[in-house]
Amino acid sequence: MCGIVGYVGYRPVAELLLEGLHRLEYRGYDSAGIAVQYGNTIEVRKKAGRVSELAGLLKAQPLVGKIGIGHTRWATHGATTDQNSHPHVGGNGEVVIVHNGVIENYDILRRQLQTLGYVFRSQTDTEVVAHLLAHNLEEQTRLHGSPEDLDVCLKAVEVTLNLLKGTYGLGILFRDLPDTVIAARCGSPLVIGVGKDEYFLASDASPLVGYTKEVVYLSDNEVAVLRADALRIDHRSNGSVNVSVKTLEQVASDTDLGQYEHYMLKEIYEQPTTIENALRGRLDNEEATAVIGGLNLSAKDLRRIDRIVLTACGTSWHSGLVGEYVLEEFARMPTEVEYASELRYRNPPMSDRTLVFAITQSGETADTLAAMRECKRKGHPTLAICNVVGSTIAREADGGIYLHAGPEIGVASTKAFTSQVTVLTLLALYLGRMRHMSYPAGKRIIRQLRDMPEKISKALECHDKVREVADKYHHFNNFLYLGRLYNFPVALEGALKLKEISYIHAEGYPAAEMKHGPIALVDQQTPSVFVIPRGGIYPKVVSNMEEIRARRGPVIAIACEGDTDIARIADDVIYVPDVEEYLQPLVCAIPLQLLAYHVALLRGCNVDRPRNLAKSVTVE
Repeated sequence: MCGIVGYVGYRPVAELLLEGLHRLEYRGYDSAGIAVQYGNTIEVRKKAGRVSELAGLLKAQPLVGKIGIGHTRWATHGATTDQNSHPHVGGNGEVVIVHNGVIENYDILRRQLQTLGYVFRSQTDTEVVAHLLAHNLEEQTRLHGSPEDLDVCLKAVEVTLNLLKGTYGLGILFRDLPDTVIAARCGSPLVIGVGKDEYFLASDASPLVGYTKEVVYLSDNEVAVLRADALRIDHRSNGSVNVSVKTLEQVASDTDLGQYEHYMLKEIYEQPTTIENALRGRLDNEEATAVIGGLNLSAKDLRRIDRIVLTACGTSWHSGLVGEYVLEEFARMPTEVEYASELRYRNPPMSDRTLVFAITQSGETADTLAAMRECKRKGHPTLAICNVVGSTIAREADGGIYLHAGPEIGVASTKAFTSQVTVLTLLALYLGRMRHMSYPAGKRIIRQLRDMPEKISKALECHDKVREVADKYHHFNNFLYLGRLYNFPVALEGALKLKEISYIHAEGYPAAEMKHGPIALVDQQTPSVFVIPRGGIYPKVVSNMEEIRARRGPVIAIACEGDTDIARIADDVIYVPDVEEYLQPLVCAIPLQLLAYHVALLRGCNVDRPRNLAKSVTVE
């Protein structure tokens, strides 16, 4: 969730940290703050609200220095107040920290520290870590020397981390160690940017773009020491770590808004390109199959697999549902989709012939990572479908497939969903051709996949109509989203998008399930959005639509271009290109994304920073 930045080097640090927090604001925007060290003085500025509030405070109360840490918060413990904002100060100011994660035993530690005389000024779990560090620094200084000694400070860090239960990404400043930032990771991502006579620290790579092309990804249980002239990394159990420097592929234009008013709209319009990127180099016309490198499983290993489990959260879970349909249809592989938050605590019967795929945009989703680790622990091959190179899930999986969608900044996922669906379709083609799918069938699927970027561009032409529909319905407070087969997951995803950014209650259902209970919700104030492109059970969905109309419920239809019949039933129709049923989720997602976007704008909501949400859910 929360965003961390840090720097040590030769640049004025306050402006650099503030820019980094602006880039990380999609990870949390309840409050923000920075701490800057100058000699043996550490000064803190922090403010509830968006990073712009902090910027205003810094104009009035500037900070000078070339070493510092910063934080933008997504609240877990304590309300969104100035006092609960990070950074937090430990002891009498000898330690200042920023933290991403959740300390599960913070209450016990807090009570212990209170008996020792420590006074708490916030309700956060993070202040517990700050005071605990200060206490252990005092103890180590008494036993081993001076607080100006790096080894003494590192011993205090080690003792503190050994007492913590939960997850953390930490940035630490010691008052008497004026040239050093210390970072520690367990379950919450941290990346180090490598420069000339400078080092950067961040929760993800976005703040580093434009400053460096070389990065180091911290792994769990690693502690890093950042000084302007050196980087040192130690594993808490295994000692010194050889620093592995990676190349950062991201460029500044990836995170620029360009001509668009919001990141969400920009990312919706990037989908012809991102789908093309997902397909690039992965279609083998000669063999009528997909080319999927990186699975790290031989054809023999894959033929041995008799079951697939897809595990994910949120939007990625919806893409997994589409994947279930297409994998079972193309590859004839029994496939199940599990909420990662549930799978990590269950013990389902899974044989050694079960292949597990973790689906995630960020590669850092806490529940998905934990579920993948649990499956890996039990000996199942675990692969990832992921967007972020160098992320924890990408590094820990046995293999996988990258989306190549570029950074997704908008909190409500759009282009990642369609890229995930595209990659799952490629996987189904690959496994299908390996098993029983005919050569002509494979060729036909390849031709249709090659057409998809153009089809998505065509689908975006519905924008004006969607805006008109949004204007008509934005004042309603309840929506139903309905679809069948491949379009049931699309209905779920459409409802989620509306909930996320417009705060309207919306539910997705298989259209035929309406009569089994949810139809009781239908009235003149509850619009129903039907995802109803042409297909094998089109007449059945039309009948479901008629049931809604008979009860005077407003009906919005997402239908294939040229379908004039549907206009006689629906109050409003949004047309998309006519494609094969298994590709309909790609084109039908577009108007639903745009509908959520425009309804949110009309209701005065912040589409890129919806309340209570953050982009990457790195805490349980």
